[in-house]
Parts: sequence; C-alpha cells; structure tokens
Amino acid sequence: MDRFRRALEAYRRRVADDAARRAAFIRERVAAAGARGAIVGLSGGLDSAAVAGLLARALGPEGAWGMWIGIESTPAYRERARAVADAFGLRWLDVDLSAALAAFSEALRPVVTLDRRAAGNTKARLRMAALYAVANAEGLLVADTTNRSEAYVGYVTKGGDAVADFNPLLTLTKSEVRILAEHLGVPPAVLAAAPSADLWPGQTDEAELGFGYEALDRFLLTGEGDEAVIRRIRALHAASRHKREPMPFI
Repeated sequence: MDRFRRALEAYRRRVADDAARRAAFIRERVAAAGARGAIVGLSGGLDSAAVAGLLARALGPEGAWGMWIGIESTPAYRERARAVADAFGLRWLDVDLSAALAAFSEALRPVVTLDRRAAGNTKARLRMAALYAVANAEGLLVADTTNRSEAYVGYVTKGGDAVADFNPLLTLTKSEVRILAEHLGVPPAVLAAAPSADLWPGQTDEAELGFGYEALDRFLLTGEGDEAVIRRIRALHAASRHKREPMPFI
C-alpha cells in the first residue's frame, strides 16, 4: 500500500472520532452566535451531503436546514439533494432562481453579456444570496461546503461558495470527505456522482481543473504525483492566492 492509501486508511480508522469532533464544532459555533440552527445549500453532491450529515448530528431535525436552489439545473441534482435531506431529516427548502438569473443577465445586457463562466459564477453568488436571505429571516448560520482540495487550488467563487459563517470541512481533502460521507450515511447515488457545481450542462470539477481529485489529494497528503500535474496544481494555488487571503486594504 502506498503512502496515499495509508493516509486514507489512517483517516478511515479515526473517522468516527473526527465526525464527533466536527459536529461539536458546529454546535459551538451555533451556540456562540445565539442562532436557532444552520442551513446548507444542498447541491446533490458529496461535500454538501457530508455537511448535511454533520448538521443533523450536531443540531437535530429542528436546527438543521437544507436548501435546494435550482438555477437552470439538471433534475438529477435536485433528486439527490432531496435524498440527502430525507436521509438526514433536514428541514427542506426548495427554490428556483432561474428567472432571477435571467432578469439579472438582462439588466446587465446594456453593459455586458455574461459568458458561460461569468454566468456560472453569478449562479454561485445568487445561491449564496438566497441562503443568507433565509438565514437572516430564520436566525440561522450558513454552513460552507468547501473542502481542503478545492480551497488549495482556488476552486471556489468569491462572493459565492467562498462566503459563509463557518466551515466544517476545510481541513479535509476530497478523498477524506468521501470517507466521512460514507461514515455519516450519505446516499449511494450521491457517493457515486461525478463532482460538479452544476454551473452549466455537463460541467464537472475535474474537467475544469484538468486533473482528478485523487491526483490533487495525493499531492496534498504526500507531496507525490505526476510532475506535470504537480506543476499545474502549484500554478493554480499561486494564481488563487487572493481567494484565501483577506481583502487587501491601504
């Protein structure tokens, strides 16, 4: 067994204790804020499902909320999101902001036409605006779903999924999140799905990054990997430094 597999097996052996520690962290953050609970945007993907499982353990059915925010979305993503909410007993909210995106894009048309990437990032920002609207109205905190792998290469949207009140996954690689998700009881269809932010039809994380999460996680956990892939990982890390640091000021 190589170093990467040994690292994952070591995490698997301690995952029960780690899940309890992360649930306790959530309870502490919610209590410190005097909030009623916490809400997570359910995407139908692995990371938000793992967060949902942690919220359920930490806060119970009254305090754990899950929100599906469709924007020109593929129905399968919503089905998986609902399965996650049902599996963990989250309070389920379901909204569609496709019309909001269309109105936003039309309002901008006199000055700019959004290309696919700009429209995708706008979707992420509209989703976070919706989460905070509900959180403000209901006295909740917003849970982030970004993992260590995504944060390292800057695979987050400023003003979108990079904004939240706390993050229970940021020290875990994608591979470790998968182990945590399995431990928590995330539905099999979610575990099997290709990672995607559902920003446009057919979009996947790994196609955008240019390498797989296993290669990224191997580098993060061991420093090993294909040299060409490592060069790209390091280049993305350097280029996305501004996403991990506080806003500059003078």
